[in-house]
Amino acid sequence: MTTFGPRSKQAAGLRLLLILRLSAMTVPSLRAQRNAEFDDYKVRIGGFWLLAYPGGSITDATSGDIIDLQKDFGFGSYSSFAGKFDWKFTHKNHFYVTGANFSHSRVATLKRTFVFQGHTFDVGVVTKADISAPLIAPGYQYDIIRRRRGNFGLAVQIDVFNSSASFFAAAQANNNNQAVSAKKFLLAPIPVAGPAFRYDLTNSPRLFVEAK
Repeated sequence: MTTFGPRSKQAAGLRLLLILRLSAMTVPSLRAQRNAEFDDYKVRIGGFWLLAYPGGSITDATSGDIIDLQKDFGFGSYSSFAGKFDWKFTHKNHFYVTGANFSHSRVATLKRTFVFQGHTFDVGVVTKADISAPLIAPGYQYDIIRRRRGNFGLAVQIDVFNSSASFFAAAQANNNNQAVSAKKFLLAPIPVAGPAFRYDLTNSPRLFVEAK
């Protein structure tokens, strides 16, 4: 059994930074013709650009070895994308689903020996690490305040990461030059709750600040 390390509760230790919302397609409701709210719709489909920072550690429960994604492999940031479907079924109530696929690979020469899933990866061996954590996050939001140029509310969602970590070393002296590989899957549902905020910076919904 393998557990993903303590530095991050998200699968494979991923830490995500939301940078920019790229596009949005809105299906306006009939209410948009009767009030002055810029952010008025029934169904919205949005696209996001994400800058992901893989971090944290992976712990092998059998050996107790801790594999640090930064110290052992030097994982850097990379670009990814996410999508969101938002159904505002009443004036202040939303149901939404967010999806994203976070995957990254890194090849490094090991500075130490570690054991993962019963396989030994020796110091000095070139090893490839693959970290993957597809995300599906259904959620509900209630807008406490709605105004012409923004709203404030509360949101509750469940981040479901179907994460995996794998390591591959092509040849190792201690294993008679045989390839060594190991892989582990972990399904990690993480409940999240907190405030949700949006403010339109201009007299239109095209440029805005949003936080959740």
